[in-house]
Amino acid sequence: MAQDTTVPKLNFEYWLDKAIKWGQATTLESQKDVCFHLPQLQEFLHQVYETLKHMDSVLAIQQFPLIGQLLGRLCWNPFVVGYDESQKTLMWCLCCLYSSEPQNPVELKANSWIRSLLCHLLSSSKWESNEAETSTFISTLGYTSADYYCQLIKNMVFSLVTELRENQFNGLNIQGRVSASHVNAVSLFCHPLVTLPDLTPLLETLLLYHGGASKEILSSEFLEAVNEAFLKKKISLPESAVFSLWLRHLPSLEKATLYLLDQLLSLQMNSLEEVACVIKDSLLPQAARHPAIFRIVNEIFKNALLETDGTPEVMIIIQVFTQLFLQAYQNENKQHKFPLKAYFPHHHQPLVTALLRRPFELPATHWSQHLKHISDMLKALVEDTNISSLADLFEIWFLVAQFGEWLDIAAEKLLKAAVEPDALLWLLAFYYCPQNENQQRTQTMVEAQAVYNHLMMLCSCTVLSVKDLEAAVYSIMNTGQCCNQYLVTHLLTNFLLFSSAGYMIAQEFIYHITETTATSKEVCSLLIRTAYRINHNGEKNQRAVKLLNELLQKLTLKV
Repeated sequence: MAQDTTVPKLNFEYWLDKAIKWGQATTLESQKDVCFHLPQLQEFLHQVYETLKHMDSVLAIQQFPLIGQLLGRLCWNPFVVGYDESQKTLMWCLCCLYSSEPQNPVELKANSWIRSLLCHLLSSSKWESNEAETSTFISTLGYTSADYYCQLIKNMVFSLVTELRENQFNGLNIQGRVSASHVNAVSLFCHPLVTLPDLTPLLETLLLYHGGASKEILSSEFLEAVNEAFLKKKISLPESAVFSLWLRHLPSLEKATLYLLDQLLSLQMNSLEEVACVIKDSLLPQAARHPAIFRIVNEIFKNALLETDGTPEVMIIIQVFTQLFLQAYQNENKQHKFPLKAYFPHHHQPLVTALLRRPFELPATHWSQHLKHISDMLKALVEDTNISSLADLFEIWFLVAQFGEWLDIAAEKLLKAAVEPDALLWLLAFYYCPQNENQQRTQTMVEAQAVYNHLMMLCSCTVLSVKDLEAAVYSIMNTGQCCNQYLVTHLLTNFLLFSSAGYMIAQEFIYHITETTATSKEVCSLLIRTAYRINHNGEKNQRAVKLLNELLQKLTLKV
């Protein structure tokens, strides 16, 4: 058998003739000839790649018309693919031929062919379909088929990751840079293989790769596939890679947020700990430390709230998400923190700062004073003549609603502490009736004062029966003194939980409310929020905790 020792540079005819004679190396003679020429072939392929990476795909095919036939045959030769770095070089050459913006059917067909070859080079299933033809080679190496292909994929992924990372660190070296179209092609061939465990390091490297291009270099199909696999827990990725995915691909972030909402709204939960666990597991609160992600998620939550008419389930999700975001933000290294204005750019910053204070950060004796400060700022803000549109008013209301923990504390303080009630009542009246067209909010404030006065009178009762309370509620709701049943429910539930008179009949009356009124979800939501708040703010109220636990064992909120 003739053994050539000199091969002309980029002699495609020579190597194509060899590839045709070798076939898939099924005979002993062809295997020997392949092995003899492997070092020269690898050098040739490296020279081809160095030439191709500085050309666009159309020019490359025009200048080297035999390149497709050659690469296609070599990709199916197990001796060629298994030798040193030949597999990696073959893949990079194919990526150079891939057209990121195909202009005609021929280029589309060429892209499809290249994708199939790239998938073949990484997919063990496609290799195993030719096991009979490659078993001689594999057994000679002392491997089982599964071990061989597994190691082949790992080596290939390692080579690609190394090349991309070196290129990232050497971004200023123009001669050594990998073009955006080549990276795009790599992401495309990863698309159908994203759930392969051995491919994870390459997925991470691609998601964190930024080549300095003005537009996204990774294919949208790849980004969507990775996001889908992550959401369905088919793959595990580092937080940094997930955050980068959502920052560079808005549809993936939107889908992740909607997926979380659907997931929570389809489950039955009776504690905010469960809600918090699911939300935290989604990584969205942690990702929201980046202001762009936070603002987009916030907009999706706003729309969800509007579409569901402010349902308690959605409001709970928003409030727990906001609390978890604050935890992540406060734990962030000070050097990497964004200013609060980046998250709430259009809001009155002193009000934002006050709302962001967590209750456990202040002594409980200061809560009433802090709430009055919030109420005074909010009142001055919404009564400003500059706040004229409903959209502006909704933005302010949504900001307050996100931090509903303070609203619950306001209702509690009204019924268990000696406080000046006006500021706290106004805060609750604004929440339940933000608009003041036709004096609606003013009327709600009058009604809230009437409800408060009724309940304070009941607080002085040494013995209170369910019938007495029912009569009082009927009087409040049916004599024109109050038309906002949700505000009444909020104050009444806190009266039952935290007053001595109400505590004795709390269980019986709350069961009655949830079975006979339209506010049952609101009551359940309030109980769950209160239990969570007491547990997490270090409030020492064992009697309330015991009552809440007993109630929540029988009442569940579908979240």
